[in-house]
Amino acid sequence: MPNNSSITEFLLLAFAETRELQLLHFALFLGIYLAALLGNGLIVTAVACDHRLHTPMYFFLLNLALLDLGAISTTVPKAMANSLWNTRAISYEGCAAQVFLIVFLFSAEYSLLTIMAYDRYVAICKPLHYGGLLGSRACAQMAAAAWGSGVLTALLHTVNTFSLPLCQGNAVKQFFCEIPQILKLSCTDSYLREVWALVGNIFVDFGCFVFIVLSYVQIIRAVLRMPSEQGRHKAFSMCLPHLAVVSLFISTVTFTYMKPLSISSPSHDLVVAILYSVVPPAVNPFIYSMRNKELKVALNKVISLRVFTAGKLLHK
Repeated sequence: MPNNSSITEFLLLAFAETRELQLLHFALFLGIYLAALLGNGLIVTAVACDHRLHTPMYFFLLNLALLDLGAISTTVPKAMANSLWNTRAISYEGCAAQVFLIVFLFSAEYSLLTIMAYDRYVAICKPLHYGGLLGSRACAQMAAAAWGSGVLTALLHTVNTFSLPLCQGNAVKQFFCEIPQILKLSCTDSYLREVWALVGNIFVDFGCFVFIVLSYVQIIRAVLRMPSEQGRHKAFSMCLPHLAVVSLFISTVTFTYMKPLSISSPSHDLVVAILYSVVPPAVNPFIYSMRNKELKVALNKVISLRVFTAGKLLHK
């Protein structure tokens, strides 16, 4: 039976057996990846370059875009390379790096989404205290806490997962190294330590979820009391995109990590993994910019400047 010392690589789930379908999956993932790079890259550039967007809300949005860039770059390029070169292999060290980065980036993103809910709550329910509660120093400290908590969570789960003895081969039934799938390779009952760590983490995440829900209950109550229809529309346009992103992210991640290992199937797990690891980083920029006039104006300026610069270079 294989164990940790004898395993030098893992075999990831293949999207298809035929060469034509492999190339189709490569093309689809390439399109999604480029869209995510473009969307999140434009948000980072727009927020960094436009001084009117140097506010707490857009500062946190910039951090979210950076986390999304990291998250989709951790999983999708390797999946594309495997489809293109008709291979399934990932090194033991590469698999451990994937687990660390995935847990780090998604844990930090969840913390950041909680902070963004607090930002919206203060902006709408306590607008007179907004400058005092969310000054530049406080925002930097909250963002640093989100990133730092992600690192600590990732270290805990990565060390726990890869210290387990593996007795069930090296075939990971997912297109990237995911903790629940690696636990299936461990010896009987040896994975309970990591399961308890995951349960503890879920309880912390549930606390964040309750905070987000309570924040939005207060936000909706405050918005409905606004006398101006224009004010209500502006408030909802700021909050609904965030709520949509939070709902998609929490539902898919919670289902992946809380469901019993015995009821999973490769095709079902694949769909859920794509929903939480690929879809949010790709669609978040469009969700946030769809109903945000300030961000639309800034993005149009960035795009126009790049087109103008490219045109000047071509005419030289």
